[in-house]
Amino acid sequence: MDDETLRAEIAACRESHRRVHERVADVDDAALRGPSRLPGWTVGHVLAHLARNADSVVRRLEGARAGELVEQYAGGAAARAAEIEAGAARPARDVVTDLVRADDAADRAFGTADDGVWVSTVRLGGGATGPARDLVFRRWREVEAHHVDLGLGYEWTDWPDELVERWLPSLLAALPQRAGGHALVAWTTGRGPAPTLPPWG
Repeated sequence: MDDETLRAEIAACRESHRRVHERVADVDDAALRGPSRLPGWTVGHVLAHLARNADSVVRRLEGARAGELVEQYAGGAAARAAEIEAGAARPARDVVTDLVRADDAADRAFGTADDGVWVSTVRLGGGATGPARDLVFRRWREVEAHHVDLGLGYEWTDWPDELVERWLPSLLAALPQRAGGHALVAWTTGRGPAPTLPPWG
């Protein structure tokens, strides 16, 4: 990935943050407690998750700056789940304020990272590692996917074309593993139903 592409993705991620903030600016407690499109999660859970994910981006970039390979979430999956539950239970105003603070911190971290940080190895999630610059696209993707999951009027048809162009190849490459090669061939040749996919994320 060249510097121009990286700068474009940083700008796109910042714009995605702005759109979510605008969408949830007037969310009240009743809407926050309402169901999202993710099973078992309220709108508050999705917003709390987005905030903690932003914090995890800052955490890993700070680690890279210090020459340390740190976990995405301090305390692992259990601590992550507990923080999301606690965050979702707060008043709507506090949840939104927390999200804006976390996103602004992530935007600042992206804006101040230097070449040495971007080429450093970081934890990307799911046990994988890779260059820190990959965190930008992953955050952009995360925000856009969960903006739809909020169920507040933003749809997959609203996704930026640039995001789809960047994301689709990796999703297509993973399809045989997620759905099974036989099922995909049957479906794409009109000889079987669309395969059922496990949740992405």
